Amino acid sequence: MISRLLLAVVLLNIPFAFASEPARIVYIGSANDDFYEPQTVYTGLSLRDRKRPVDAAQVALRGTRILERALGLSFALDVVLMTPDQSPVTAVREARESGALAVLLDLPAEAMAAVAGPEGTEGLLFNIRHREALWRAEDCAPALLHTLPSHAMLSDALAQHLKFHGWQKILLLTGSGDENRLKAEAARQSAAKFGLNIVVQREFKLTNDPRQRNMSNIALLTGGVTHDVVWLIDSEGEFGRYVPYATQSPRPIVGSEGLSAHAWHWTLERYGAPQLNQRFRRDHGRDMTSEDFAAWAAVRAVVTAVTELRAADPKAVADHIRSEAFAMDLYKGVRGSFRTWNGQLRQPVLLATHNAVISIAPLTGFEHSINTLDTLGVDKPQSLCRR
Repeated sequence: MISRLLLAVVLLNIPFAFASEPARIVYIGSANDDFYEPQTVYTGLSLRDRKRPVDAAQVALRGTRILERALGLSFALDVVLMTPDQSPVTAVREARESGALAVLLDLPAEAMAAVAGPEGTEGLLFNIRHREALWRAEDCAPALLHTLPSHAMLSDALAQHLKFHGWQKILLLTGSGDENRLKAEAARQSAAKFGLNIVVQREFKLTNDPRQRNMSNIALLTGGVTHDVVWLIDSEGEFGRYVPYATQSPRPIVGSEGLSAHAWHWTLERYGAPQLNQRFRRDHGRDMTSEDFAAWAAVRAVVTAVTELRAADPKAVADHIRSEAFAMDLYKGVRGSFRTWNGQLRQPVLLATHNAVISIAPLTGFEHSINTLDTLGVDKPQSLCRR
C-alpha cells in the first residue's frame, strides 16, 4: 500500500499529455446468455449460479482513482449487452472505431469464433471466459489475449501437486459431454508431462436406469484397481458432489471436487489478495471468482500499460501489453505477463478446497529455463498458435 501511494505522489510531478476524453474499455456480452442461467437439480438445489464478471472490471477501475488524479486522465467502462439480432463482429468493430483501448469478450463460443476471425487481427481483445485450447492454438488470433487460465494450465497445476506429494497412480473419473472430454484430455496430457500414471479412466453417469447402475455406483467406479488419488472431472457438478467420502478406498479427490485449480479464490490470504477480495465483496455482495479475476486482470493490464507509457494511444497500449517488457501485479505473489506465442497470461494457479488455498503452482522443484510460470500450460515449442 505504501509503495502504491509513493508511486502516485511521484506521478503527480510527471507531465502527461492525454486527450480530454476518458480512456475507454468496452465489455461485450450477450443479454440472453445461457451461460448465466442458474443450474438447478430436480429438487430445486442450485449447483451453479454464475454472475457476469463485469462486476470485477468495475472494481478494477474504481481502484484507479488515485492514478486518475495523478495522470490527469479518467478511465471509463462501457458495457454492451447484445440482443440476439445484434452482431458481435459489429459490436467489436464499433468499439475499436470509437477509440476504445481494449474490448473484454464475454461471449459464447460461436460469437467468439466470429470475432476472432475478421476482427481478431487488430487492437486488443481479451478472452475472459473460455479455457479451451483451441483459442490458444489453431483458432488463435493476433489481437486476442487470454486472462483466464487454460484447461492445460489448471490440470498442470493439479499434476504438479500430485507429483510433489508422490501421488503417482491416478484413477481418472469423468463425465460425458464435450467440456468433460476436453478436461479429461488435459488431465491425461498433464499426467504424461509430469510422469504420473493414469491406471484407469472410467466414465460415470448419473442415472436411475437399472441397466446402467454400475456407472453411477461410486464404490464400484473407484474399486478394483490400486490408485493413490481420484481425479474427478464433472463440469455439471451433479454427480461429483457425491464422490468425496464415498469411494471404495479412502483416497483424496482432486479436480471438480476436493482440491481444485483456480485462477482466483476468495480465501487467498497473502499478496494483497484479502484487500481485493474485501473490496469486491463490499461492492457486490458476493465472493470473487476466477472469471471475475479474468476481467479484473484485463482491466489492470490496460491501466498498467497506460501508466507505464504515459499515453493512452490504443496501438501503443496494445503493443506494450503484448511485448516481453510488460509485467503486472496480480496479487498472487508473482508478476504476470502475456506469452508472445499464444497470448495467454502467465500467472500462478491456486489449488484450493471449498474454503482454503492449499498451495500455489508452480510448486517448488518445478523449474523452467526462462520463466517458471511456463511450467503451467503449453510452452512455446509445443504451441500450435501461428499468430
